[in-house]
Amino acid sequence: MAALAEKRSEPDWSSGLPRKLLESIAKKLPSGRDAASFRLVCSPWCAALPLGTFYPMLMLPFDPDSPDDDAAVITFYCAMDDDDEATIDLRLPEVRGKVACGVSHGWLALMDGAAAVTLLNPFTGAAVALPPADRNVAMASYKTVSMVDGAWILHYISGATKPIKLSNMRDVFFREIVLSASPMNSRGVDCMAMAVLASSTLVAFCRVGDTRWTLVDSKLEYPVTCVVHCRDRFVAIGSLGEISIFSVDNTNGAAPLTASLLLLMPPPAHICQRSYMDINGELYLVGAILRITTWTRYEIVVYKCNLLDENPLWSKVEDSEDIAFFVSKYFNTGFGVASTSNIRWSCVYLSEPRLCTHEDQKGTVGSYLEMVDINTNESALQAYRPSIQGLGALCWIRPNLWS
Repeated sequence: MAALAEKRSEPDWSSGLPRKLLESIAKKLPSGRDAASFRLVCSPWCAALPLGTFYPMLMLPFDPDSPDDDAAVITFYCAMDDDDEATIDLRLPEVRGKVACGVSHGWLALMDGAAAVTLLNPFTGAAVALPPADRNVAMASYKTVSMVDGAWILHYISGATKPIKLSNMRDVFFREIVLSASPMNSRGVDCMAMAVLASSTLVAFCRVGDTRWTLVDSKLEYPVTCVVHCRDRFVAIGSLGEISIFSVDNTNGAAPLTASLLLLMPPPAHICQRSYMDINGELYLVGAILRITTWTRYEIVVYKCNLLDENPLWSKVEDSEDIAFFVSKYFNTGFGVASTSNIRWSCVYLSEPRLCTHEDQKGTVGSYLEMVDINTNESALQAYRPSIQGLGALCWIRPNLWS
């Protein structure tokens, strides 16, 4: 009887609840902490709450040159949690002496003054090295550089030289690095990286474990400003919105990438502050159009395109139903989130307001993110305390606790 009672006291959580009920419960979880606990119960519970449903967090700025210990503490702000749990501070000594140059799958790409690149998961502390940039990367953006005593020097046509400061590394080497997958994913998928250069129609490509970056011609007429990984392919977008798709022979790890231009109807002109992202295998564009009437304002617009259609076209998104879009001013690659409670659907979350003259800002102190309803273009500001006064947020990031 005692054994029977003990058996009854240990219910089979893995098969005791229907999948639909688990998914319904998962959508109502109020915080990231509850979501993490939910996923740890068993495999079916983990599957009912996909990793992509964790609340995005705003990474606040840090001073990589500061010698103080506080420089290694990064603050993350969650706009969806309760006020008393809105920010978390993580001690990350790995960021000291580095500048952020990308965020993908919950991992940060960091570059130091020698152009060495590190991938860091700020929520687990895991780190993976990528190859450092070299002179060829800089020359692709028409920059002549040399390495002197472990530091990069920029050479001007006049013959003058100037040390490249850490804050200027993205203007010479990697503007933004995008990953195809988590570098420590459990699916056995190779992690590949593609980098947008400072100002070039070339992109840089590597796999985790490579010793150097390979430069690849995007075949675009104007410089590449954004890279997205969509439908198992890297997609490069030029400054005027033109698109090139890269393909690679996965049967041969040494096979080079090849690019092909995609002929599709360009989105409406006059879109600025463009951000691109992959959501459920479709390419989305979030941008702003300047409207000048009795007052100046920016209208947020969203378009999407299925790259595999026979005749791919951009179509305007009037209602995104259960999708929210997260756009960072610091990077041109964003992401979308679906099916999570406490997030405003059909809404664009901007890391910084479109205009600094918003009524909600007057007479207050602090920094703001802006939430824009794409159906009505009505917006609201949400204030937070910046970690460094005068500097805006770096980027949105989705916590990745498992890979």
